[in-house]
Amino acid sequence: MRRSGTSGLHDKSPGEWRGHPGPREWKHMTAGFKSMTGRRILPALILLICMISLLHRMRDQARNSASQKSTPDLHAERELISSRVLYKATDYHHASTVDLEISVPTLWFNGHSTGWRSSCATRSPNWLAPRGSNGYLVVRCNGGLNQQRTAICNAVLAARIMNATLVLPHLDTNSFWHDESGFPGIYDVEHFIDSLKSDVRVIHTLPATWAIGTKRMKLKPYQLQPPRDAPVRWYETTALETMKKHGAVYLTPFSHRLDEKLDNHEYQRLRCRVNYHALRFNNDIRNLSSIIVQRLRSVGPYMAIHLRFELDMLAFAGCLDIFTPEEQEILKKYRKENFAEKKLEYNHRRLIGKCPLTPHEVGLFLRAMGFNNATRIYLAVGEVFGGERFLKPLRDLFPQLETRSTVALPEELGLVRADGHGLLGPAVDYMVCLLSDIFVPTYDGPSNFANNLIGQRLYYGFRTTLQPDRKALAPHYIKLEKGLVSRSDFETSVRQIISPKSFGRPRTRLPSESFYTNPWPECFCMISSKDSANQCPLDIVETTSVDIDEDENFLDEWNQLQRL
Repeated sequence: MRRSGTSGLHDKSPGEWRGHPGPREWKHMTAGFKSMTGRRILPALILLICMISLLHRMRDQARNSASQKSTPDLHAERELISSRVLYKATDYHHASTVDLEISVPTLWFNGHSTGWRSSCATRSPNWLAPRGSNGYLVVRCNGGLNQQRTAICNAVLAARIMNATLVLPHLDTNSFWHDESGFPGIYDVEHFIDSLKSDVRVIHTLPATWAIGTKRMKLKPYQLQPPRDAPVRWYETTALETMKKHGAVYLTPFSHRLDEKLDNHEYQRLRCRVNYHALRFNNDIRNLSSIIVQRLRSVGPYMAIHLRFELDMLAFAGCLDIFTPEEQEILKKYRKENFAEKKLEYNHRRLIGKCPLTPHEVGLFLRAMGFNNATRIYLAVGEVFGGERFLKPLRDLFPQLETRSTVALPEELGLVRADGHGLLGPAVDYMVCLLSDIFVPTYDGPSNFANNLIGQRLYYGFRTTLQPDRKALAPHYIKLEKGLVSRSDFETSVRQIISPKSFGRPRTRLPSESFYTNPWPECFCMISSKDSANQCPLDIVETTSVDIDEDENFLDEWNQLQRL
């Protein structure tokens, strides 16, 4: 009788096992193997199934949490190891391309400077203080707050080129802003004049007379309209000759009236000196900004988003189809009254990246990058066109959404008139965005606010900026809206197309990019460099870096910024 469990193996003589086993033997052997291994594999399979189920449950909870209000805890966000982004980053010093991996927690810190630091506060030895004067320069800076800011930078440079005395620039009062604050109502005038005393002579008002030999004549500026992006040569000839003849010239309009692409690095450094050192907001604006930032930081780091979803920008972009017929009529009317007539088709404009991202698209982008609904967000925005109907999808994804009106008290806003439609509210928003841990511009085309901020954040220690590529993202948004891709596939696509320039680090300026968006390398130097042209002067090496330590408290950071 065969013993149970032997499967008949002992029924064969030893000689039969020296050859190949037959079908019957294979059947018995495999049956034994399956019996033995099955007992080991089954627990492993059960464990694997449980792990997969747990991962799916965690993913679903993360997605569903967008609709649930959670306790804000952005310190935990620093430790969140999720959504790793693979991208190509160029090492400009070794002319090579390397693969880098960026995790969401690292984005809360400044970008790697690779040895570069800001340097334009120091003047070169051959940069002499102004002597004498060829006359007076008067300019009218038109546009919004930051268009006026770039015009002021250009006005100082134009005065330097012509060896002219600059009259404190006039800031335009237009029908859109309804703001008559003027230069003293926004900026610290005395700081501006004192900071530039080694560059140009600045006075408060134009004198009533000027001297011609031994005679004094009534001074009336001769009005000139500079060409757009006028070359330096125009100021050295046409403008200067007119100034010498009449004693003063009045340049208007003065938006984009001096070429940005200059080979003279000292001229570019002067632009940075004006923009990042001399142009300081007045005490009221700085104090209110300080209050808002301290309240935001009381629970951890925060992100600032410039949401350019407002009447003027939407009308300019010609992106109408997502609005109601009544809203479309408002946009068309505004466009007709303020911009050149042009036939624009929404879908085409969107596909080429000319439409501002909607609030919902901004939220989807950030969730795809791995930010959760505990992320604290400051929204720099005027009046959102379409109102809460467009804001709600973003608020559902990120409940911790703040504006200057929700953080500051009404009386605090009223003290600096930052509660209305003028330029002072954007000035406060500018400072809060400048000091944010992460800045997200949603429309950096003709948006001077975003462009200036991107450049200044580079200058203040390569602070993180995430720039959504609207053109690259558009097809993926459309596929998601039409149900052609899953949310998971959409998020993967977003992470794959994110540009390395988004994170804030030294990089070559693109041909189409504004100098004010990326002032590298003219306004930077290296602490240690084999190239003497990039080497920082000794006085810069020995002074405290402007890089802002993320572990410093806000007041130390604020005071450091004000010393720049």
